[in-house]
Amino acid sequence: MATLDKYSPRDGDAVLPLFSLKGRTAIVSGAGAGIGLAVADALAEAGANVAIWYNSNKKAVERAEEIGKKWGVKNIYDVTNIGNLYPAAAYQVDVTSQKAVQEAVDKIVSEFNNRLDIFVANAGIPWTKGAILDAGEEGFDHYRKIIATDLDSVYFSAYAAGLHFRRQGSGSFIATASISGHITNIPQLQTAYNAAKAAVIQYVKGLAVEWAGFARANSVSPGYIATEISDFVPKETKNIWKEKIPFHREGLANELKGAYLYLASDAATYTTGTDIIVDGGYVLP
Repeated sequence: MATLDKYSPRDGDAVLPLFSLKGRTAIVSGAGAGIGLAVADALAEAGANVAIWYNSNKKAVERAEEIGKKWGVKNIYDVTNIGNLYPAAAYQVDVTSQKAVQEAVDKIVSEFNNRLDIFVANAGIPWTKGAILDAGEEGFDHYRKIIATDLDSVYFSAYAAGLHFRRQGSGSFIATASISGHITNIPQLQTAYNAAKAAVIQYVKGLAVEWAGFARANSVSPGYIATEISDFVPKETKNIWKEKIPFHREGLANELKGAYLYLASDAATYTTGTDIIVDGGYVLP
């Protein structure tokens, strides 16, 4: 097993080196586009070996290759070809399956010097059925998909990653929550999504206590970010959002990189159980 010196915090240490992820192994789920892809890019830039997970977005393979070429990353891993490391590749994982998540994590760890240092649980889907009473029976199936993808996947990912964190005595787990876990959005109606994201925030707080002896657990709550996941939202709705955001615009995925990098790095050794809101001031009283 390859060893990686565990950083011991000391007053007076330079801060910039703490953000380096050189030699670290990271997994980012939901990284085919948007926030997940931006986070994978940031971790790779900081020196981490990154395994990119996606569900159905086949462009993830090309985008992973671009990251590898951009930052010279040698170990963006393709789990579909166990035993082979490529300059850049991606892996399709069903994050709603505990078995699939566990197997993928274990295989990646075995190939990456038997280590896992960072797991970013970013997979998620939006609620698109409006008011629950108007969604009818179709809403029941959609509700189950929301909970499976946005909440169950966080549980499965934390369990699989946590086993390795405990074995190593270190690790950082980061879940993508949402401002929807803090407020009730308008004008769109998305009660099930809000409930799932609120549960993610509280779940991570619980993990922080459970894992206090060996790993950290935190979440990031993005506001309205201009990504592919919100392409279905009408322009009129987005205009209402912008009116309520003090910055009067949607955020960019790139503007979230710093929050994730901080939580993943040794700059955050005393940060656990927190939720970082990055929303242009939307949820302010």
